[in-house]
Amino acid sequence: MRKLTYGMNLSLDGYIAAPGDDIGWSVPSDELFQFWSDQLRATDLTLYGRKLWQTMSSHWPTGDQRPDATPAEIEFARRWRDMSKVVFSSTIDEVDWNTRLVTGDAVTEITRLKAEDGGPMDIGGATLAGAAMRAGLIDEYVLATAPVLVGGGTPFFTALDSWVNLKLVQTRTLPCGVTLTRYETRR
Repeated sequence: MRKLTYGMNLSLDGYIAAPGDDIGWSVPSDELFQFWSDQLRATDLTLYGRKLWQTMSSHWPTGDQRPDATPAEIEFARRWRDMSKVVFSSTIDEVDWNTRLVTGDAVTEITRLKAEDGGPMDIGGATLAGAAMRAGLIDEYVLATAPVLVGGGTPFFTALDSWVNLKLVQTRTLPCGVTLTRYETRR
């Protein structure tokens, strides 16, 4: 069975975006970017909700062609564009860049994908990840917590039907002040 990881940048008070989908509070740094690039390198398939897909696909398909792109950004853009992706949405009609669109039940499809042979999967987007959390499909949580309080917005964790017991497996603080924590789901 494939491992499914949910990880994103979040504020100390638990939001992945402030009101109005503002992510200007995040702490960009080379170390944090490298961490997420390493995560992507270790991932076989990424699952996106519509909003995060639209954010990622508006930048990374040509991110390696920007004149100010760093070597790390060039590598990330190429890896992102070439890797397999699945987007879950009932409101968009097409996707590109080695991506498949699923318009049906997300939990059913994620369950099927987990049962397939293959490498690890990442899931991104609060709504999609929330559905996977409630279904007990997430095996690992990766939090990159920025030292900022935003007071509201889109929460990293959505409402759950029952507790999810976790085991802390890694903690690391980056020079920029972001704390990385990794938790495994206890089953």
